[in-house]
Amino acid sequence: MLSDVEGAVLAQIDEAGIGRTLLELIAVPSVTGSAAESELQHLLAGRLGRLGLDVDLWSMDLDALRADPEFPGTEAEREEAWGLVGVTQDGGDGPTFVLQGHVDVVPPGDLAAWHGDPFAPRVAGDVVHGRGACDMKAGLVAHLAALTAIRAAGVRLRGRVGVHFVVGEEDGGLGAFGTLRRGHRGDLCVITEPTGGALVTANAGALTFRLTVPGRAAHGSARDEGVSAIDAYVPLHRALARLEAERNRDADPLMAEHPIPYALSVGTVRAGDWASSVPDLLVAEGRLGVRLGEDPAEARSAFERCVARACADDPWLRAHPAAVTWPGGQFASGRLPAGHPLPDVLRGAHADAGGAAGMRECGAPYGSDLRLYAGAGIPTLQFGPGDIRVAHSAREQVSVAEVVQVARTLAVTVLRTVGTK
Repeated sequence: MLSDVEGAVLAQIDEAGIGRTLLELIAVPSVTGSAAESELQHLLAGRLGRLGLDVDLWSMDLDALRADPEFPGTEAEREEAWGLVGVTQDGGDGPTFVLQGHVDVVPPGDLAAWHGDPFAPRVAGDVVHGRGACDMKAGLVAHLAALTAIRAAGVRLRGRVGVHFVVGEEDGGLGAFGTLRRGHRGDLCVITEPTGGALVTANAGALTFRLTVPGRAAHGSARDEGVSAIDAYVPLHRALARLEAERNRDADPLMAEHPIPYALSVGTVRAGDWASSVPDLLVAEGRLGVRLGEDPAEARSAFERCVARACADDPWLRAHPAAVTWPGGQFASGRLPAGHPLPDVLRGAHADAGGAAGMRECGAPYGSDLRLYAGAGIPTLQFGPGDIRVAHSAREQVSVAEVVQVARTLAVTVLRTVGTK
């Protein structure tokens, strides 16, 4: 049951304002590593300042972060990265609740697949379409709406709320890593990634790999004089499929709803530079799923052993082995400690704020910033508006009503967690 204070806060949730803010944020094409990513951080810093938060907006020292032995890696080219944290100033001895979300989005891909400009949001009834709609501009809006309602109701908090808006999540977690390295912490954290109404309390990891396979060049008319790197790659591809099956046996119960909890996927294959030449080099890149609780170093070792065995079993690769390197983002797994009360607090807040009862708890097969906060000793889960299945696609969309419900749930959760004076 809602308290009078909680009811007063929920009365301040502004559905029309949520819709307007969502359209405004989607219209900023904040692709990972782009200038618009920095632009959005400055826009959001202004909003946090107007809410009366103590705002820390800083230019990250990229060289220092990249030199850190625990740096999570990146894929996008960038010349700058901005951190942004806002903290309420009226707290006392209560805990600090972190509301976290990433401002960057993936590129739109084939523009012909979209109904118009992906960064000109399209509204159809209650649904907003556009790049970043659910991943995760809607989550950012839910954070802002919850905090705005608390401030508008004049509530004084016993603890504090820290809003962490980060860059570079999509390619490794640079923003979250830099934010934590700057010293911003909390006692618990909710990340509003799109979870479709579920409480995601664990994330698998993902490691980017590059596989370089040699061949021997020859004229296409005399291909028997050469060795195609494409043909040499085929037994490796089959070996990786067997490795994926092996690594997905006996998955953690939190991952039971996913057909392939720890996917091993080859995303790009490049070979050859002339149609009538036998290709002498193939480069394949992909992602290796990391199991819950697995050391990423062990995941890399398992992959490398698989490639080495496949090379040893092949006459050409035995003498000319493929090489494995690990560029780009490196996501470890992460999870909320078993038995932590945060899921139950969110379930109760969700039901009391008008949401459906019985929110399910599950793990997610993709990497996220959760593992960085959990690794820093901050109990963290994901709960946010939208469906991950339409993220990164031309079908990306989110329901405004779902954003409103998440904002209501977060507002009540904050009040029940940090307390009021």
